[in-house]
Amino acid sequence: MRNRERTHKYTMLFIGAIVSLLWIYPFYLVFINSIKTKAGIFEGTLGFPSAPTLENYPTAFAELDFLLTFFNSVIVTGGSIFIIVIFTSMAGYALSRKPGKSSTLVYFLFAICMLIPFQSIMIPLVSLFGAVDMLNRMGLAIMYLGLGSSLAVFLYVGAMKGIPKALDEAAIIDGCNRFQVYWYIMLPMLKSTTVTVIVLNAIWFWNDYLLPSLVINKEGMYTIPLKTFYFFGEYSTQWHLALAALVIAMIPIIILYMFLQRYIIDGISDGAVK
Repeated sequence: MRNRERTHKYTMLFIGAIVSLLWIYPFYLVFINSIKTKAGIFEGTLGFPSAPTLENYPTAFAELDFLLTFFNSVIVTGGSIFIIVIFTSMAGYALSRKPGKSSTLVYFLFAICMLIPFQSIMIPLVSLFGAVDMLNRMGLAIMYLGLGSSLAVFLYVGAMKGIPKALDEAAIIDGCNRFQVYWYIMLPMLKSTTVTVIVLNAIWFWNDYLLPSLVINKEGMYTIPLKTFYFFGEYSTQWHLALAALVIAMIPIIILYMFLQRYIIDGISDGAVK
């Protein structure tokens, strides 16, 4: 019995190691080629450079106008996440505390929306916002609210169902109204779920290229993914600078994930089970 358990243990460790290597390999390629010259990349993509160089990073930093594009990305990502957390947590509270056919219908509409691919609504969405002159950062944040609400509401409803209604009733007896119950009691108790919503959406919004490329068309408002496309010309591609720019763009979101990762598993677990 012990030998069988040990065999299963080492098999799972082996499979985990293989999966980890497969997951890390693309990051290895990006980093290893970001410290090569343009000629060095074409000489060998997979190997370690014979003469590593860090000159690509300051050049890419300057070409990206990084401080401005970083600020734009923070505004778009942070603003979108803020309104998603506020609106979806309130929706989750209402749906979990007001059971009934209408609440169930609304909840399943949110859940079904997770199955709709963005590409199927891309053209009518941009046309609609263009008709009301909302092709800007505010319009982009509202689009992200609509696109990101499904998963967030799903997680919040599942997490709130695990919180006893007696807390609401006790707070109301003490003089709180419904909004105060939500703001001072429910939302603080959903910290892990909120962090999960923040991290999942931050990774999406920070790295998104397609939707911002359709919505943000003004110079000086470009996010990092849009500005990175500057290195991909019509007749040539500055791979060494593009890959250095990608590494620079990944650093902030990796730091965010490292600080908040301990909350993610708890948040997903809270939102997945009643």
